[in-house]
Amino acid sequence: MDVRFLTPLGAVLALTLLVPLAVFALRERRARRVRTSLGLAQPPLWSLVPLAAALALTPCLLGLAAMQPIVETTTTINERTDAEVFVVFDVSRSMLASSRSGAPTRLERVQAGADALRAELPGIPVGILSLTDRLLPHLFPTVDESVFRSTLDRSIGIERPPPALFFSTRATQLNALAGIPERGFFSPSARKRVLVVYTDGESQPVDEELTRAFARKPRVETLFVHVWDGGERIYETGVPERGYTPDPASAALLRRAGELTGGRVFGESDADDAASTTRQLLGEGPTRERVLEGERRALMPYATMLALLPLGFVLLRRNL
Repeated sequence: MDVRFLTPLGAVLALTLLVPLAVFALRERRARRVRTSLGLAQPPLWSLVPLAAALALTPCLLGLAAMQPIVETTTTINERTDAEVFVVFDVSRSMLASSRSGAPTRLERVQAGADALRAELPGIPVGILSLTDRLLPHLFPTVDESVFRSTLDRSIGIERPPPALFFSTRATQLNALAGIPERGFFSPSARKRVLVVYTDGESQPVDEELTRAFARKPRVETLFVHVWDGGERIYETGVPERGYTPDPASAALLRRAGELTGGRVFGESDADDAASTTRQLLGEGPTRERVLEGERRALMPYATMLALLPLGFVLLRRNL
């Protein structure tokens, strides 16, 4: 745990304590002269200490608040240095399909599945890609699970970004996966590489381009999770869209993609098997300690509220 100040120059505000203390000292000096002239008893000096302390403490606490103190927590985790995973999300419009209006869409279900997969891989760097007719990296592999979930929630959405070309039927091109081994998405140090693709399989035809790309070394182990049901429709307006019907050939096309990449295909109900297979493919390996930034808590509101206590005492003392 570490305490930092975002605006340390705010401490200058605490110097304003000199003003109320000077005024208090001058006022008390004058009062003592008046009491002496009238022959009245002088109050003991110790009785002035609470009021003087309250006058000094109020600007000090406000100065502390102006410095914007924060408490940061960190976590140390053992990070694998030889393994990385990329999770690919099909974000084409067909992933809006669901079993009924208001039910979780295909994309919402795969987001939940990917979150569960991430939890099964502590210490493994995991990244995020989206897929339509092209690949887009949203997060390169990291062991920080909070960053993964934040990217998953904020960046992954239907047609974000939209396909580069217009398609009258389907936008997904699984052939675009060839760019992963070809363009160096994985770190050079990652000798164990796993790709987990969540898709409904409603794609343009795939061909040997995938075979050539995935024949590269180090090998990218590919797992496809088929998220699809023949009874699903798109209910964006509350009623099923006439322009969309599930493609029953998607399972065969996805099996073909698995053959071309040398990968495996899992059904949506077999997501746990996909997670266990991922762990088996990664196995054990060397690690290093990585310090992750944890929760950050602002203390400024608490310092401001504390300043109200001595200020309230001063006002109460004045009124009484």
